[in-house]
Amino acid sequence: MNRIGVSLVLLVAVGAGLLALTPVPRAEAEGRVKTDFTPQQEQQIEALVRQYILEHPEIIPEAVAELQRREVVKVLETYRADIETPFPGAEAGNPKGDVILVEFFDFRCPFCRKSHSDLKRLIKEDPNLRVVFRDLPILDREGAEPLSRRAAIAALAAAKQGRYYDLHDALFSAPGRMTQETLVTAVREAGLDEKRLAADMNDADIEQEIAKNLQLAGNLGLSGTPTYVIGDQIISGAVDYNDLKEAVAKARAAKAGK
Repeated sequence: MNRIGVSLVLLVAVGAGLLALTPVPRAEAEGRVKTDFTPQQEQQIEALVRQYILEHPEIIPEAVAELQRREVVKVLETYRADIETPFPGAEAGNPKGDVILVEFFDFRCPFCRKSHSDLKRLIKEDPNLRVVFRDLPILDREGAEPLSRRAAIAALAAAKQGRYYDLHDALFSAPGRMTQETLVTAVREAGLDEKRLAADMNDADIEQEIAKNLQLAGNLGLSGTPTYVIGDQIISGAVDYNDLKEAVAKARAAKAGK
């Protein structure tokens, strides 16, 4: 049992002991009678709790972390179906994998680019991993060419040809910053039908998907890219292969009840 668990057991035991001393009946408004602490007992409990916290202040950040974890789990459970259900074709790995890794990313994000090779390696080495991509074009600057959104729209349109990940990989594997020329080159490297792609880029369902991703990011309180959702974990920022692998292993163990 961790320190928080021990502390809670201790406090419950103390509370139970004090309650057993001299329970006092208290009349409720509905006419029922309830046993409650006396003011003296409450003071004793408060003093013991205060003393324990002063002697073991490390339990405070542990308790805060646990509270935050529970809040994350609650939010994820509320939106899990939307988070883990991909735009048709916007995924990689095993579609029946036992663990789903969701990445919120922007094609212009340098940290997403940096993490791409690690995620690509993980997909290759873990045959039971399903990766869902959520395009989150948030890095376009006002007045500048909207390359983040254009690349996201192109990638989602490529999904209609079954080549989402081909374009995704080509864009992140291209050297230097993304430009319009980079996007055109990546489209050709991915072997896409360019005329069909141009037509599909105007489909309303693609704009709806991007709007949905932006809304999900807001609901989850995401502040940047990349952000990964793996099981009950939200991991933000550039992480390496080992971090991703550990998070997947943790989600897999939790699912197995270990």
